[in-house]
Amino acid sequence: MRLLYINNDGSGFADYVSSHEGTTVEQFFNEQMPGRKATDFLIRVNRQPVPKDYVLQEGDRVTITPTKIEGASV
Repeated sequence: MRLLYINNDGSGFADYVSSHEGTTVEQFFNEQMPGRKATDFLIRVNRQPVPKDYVLQEGDRVTITPTKIEGASV
């Protein structure tokens, strides 16, 4: 299935990617961001926060945004 993936980590990018039917948000994150912790990111589907077991659908828009920007002061 085809998804629009928007990665706001670093310089960010948007692109269409392919994924298997029945892929959950957690599985998609692990495929796209290997070695990273999902707790460090806000993950949205079609602009809405979703649980990690949400099953992605054809045409969904997945946005991954870091909750902490490296080098930024708090």
